[in-house]
Amino acid sequence: MNIRTVKSSAFTDQRPGTSGLRKKVTTFQTPHYLENFVQSMLESVGDVKGKTLVVGGDGRFYNETAIQIIVKMAAANGVGKLIIGQNGLLSTPAASCVIRKTQSFGGIILSASHNPAGENGDFGIKFNVANGGPAPEKITEAIFQRSQSISEYYILDADDIDLTNIGQQQIADLKIDIVDPVADYADLMAEIFDFPAIRALICNGRFQMRFDAMHAITGPYAKEILEKRLGASLGAVMNGEPKPDFAGGHPDPNLTYAEELVEVMYADDAPDFGAASDGDGDRNMILGKQFFVTPSDSLAIIAANASLIPGYQKGLAGIARSMPTSQAPDRVAEKLNIPFFETPTGWKFFGNLLDAGKATLCGEESFGTGSDHIREKDGLWAVLCWLNILAARQQSVADIVEQHWKKYGRNYYTRHDYEAVPSEKAGQIIQQLTDKLHKLPGKIFGNRTVSYADNFSYRDPVDNSLSEKQGLRIGFDDGARIIFRLSGTGTEGATLRVYIENFEDAEDKLGQDTQVALKDLIQLADELAQIKVLTGRAQPTVIT
Repeated sequence: MNIRTVKSSAFTDQRPGTSGLRKKVTTFQTPHYLENFVQSMLESVGDVKGKTLVVGGDGRFYNETAIQIIVKMAAANGVGKLIIGQNGLLSTPAASCVIRKTQSFGGIILSASHNPAGENGDFGIKFNVANGGPAPEKITEAIFQRSQSISEYYILDADDIDLTNIGQQQIADLKIDIVDPVADYADLMAEIFDFPAIRALICNGRFQMRFDAMHAITGPYAKEILEKRLGASLGAVMNGEPKPDFAGGHPDPNLTYAEELVEVMYADDAPDFGAASDGDGDRNMILGKQFFVTPSDSLAIIAANASLIPGYQKGLAGIARSMPTSQAPDRVAEKLNIPFFETPTGWKFFGNLLDAGKATLCGEESFGTGSDHIREKDGLWAVLCWLNILAARQQSVADIVEQHWKKYGRNYYTRHDYEAVPSEKAGQIIQQLTDKLHKLPGKIFGNRTVSYADNFSYRDPVDNSLSEKQGLRIGFDDGARIIFRLSGTGTEGATLRVYIENFEDAEDKLGQDTQVALKDLIQLADELAQIKVLTGRAQPTVIT
């Protein structure tokens, strides 16, 4: 076997976002494009010679092709061992689990998360470090800087490896373990949750549930855990067969894209509990019978009921949420007398807090929730939290949420997404807002006065690093907030996200429709940002 040195030229667009590098499949298929980035990664994450790396992805189109390239480049760069999920599959939470369990140096995860897949869809790649979490900014920046000067990469001339059979292989000096992608993760879930109690709930003959895997990676995980280990009926897992194009769907578990599950859960004969996960298994949506639980409320309710879950009965060290996430978890933390942290968007910002023992539960409004059991958000973990709470409390989803609102008050909260906005227009919206921020404090809009207006910055309490320009915030004297951000998870144009929140504790006003309750703030957000004027769009693409 021969190691080839392949001459190449740098690509200018290889800066990783909050979740790695995401581009169209056709971009990754450009000669040398993937190879350049992998070489830049292997040279920037530390000395990989003789080290063990975990590799796997969400099964989308180009997943197996990319893995074969990564294997040969790992061998050429002196990596000692690769642990690869069977058929190239590993959900993002499972990859984090395996990295931690095997004490690997890190992992290469192939996913574009909730983005559509297929030959004309999206693909992604990111590096996770030894704690199982996404690489911090100093590493992603180093990868980008190397990608801008790279002129060659190294690859082994070798046949493709067999990804289908569990067991050991070797090419040159590189050892390869093909492992069951589900087993380690499922065993970890059994350690955290009261599986006998959940099984008793599911098998009582009255409780009905549905889990929509959206033809993505969580299908095998959900079948193993929910159907096989916990006794859910066959068919409780919908769309459980992973497909390279996610069956043409958009595997984003929200009310717009998980429409098949939503139709089931809002029917007259709806099941008691419904949930969905996304392309790589790290997001979740929770539904009761004709009832939607916002991700912010979900985090708050899991925190308020954590003592019912065996893995958290020793108590919570703290709660962390991303800045755009509603302040509902803060109220629980205050009641429990534990710290809470407000971080920028991006799961990597939770890693230091978790490693330092400052936080136990973390969440983002973008349907991501997790804990210190791994260093990624975890869709099925959140589903199991809810099932454990339902088993312990023997109440409906709606009753649990409504009782939570009566105790803590309700943070009415919505996110309006404007997807694929031309980048120039999106930049114009943010710039004109930025220019007026300093003029807003003290201004009166209706019965509210602006108390602050800024571009959020975050000083990490563990390593003292500073992250600036993380989203435009406008806060009011009654606690209401409007937040504007450009998302880095899309591959076409820009996604403008507008977050709107208002707190209500009057018991007779806790049951309003969210969009109605926030109507005046929604209108004000559009007026301030001039969204309709600058984009020509009358409505958001997605409302959650």
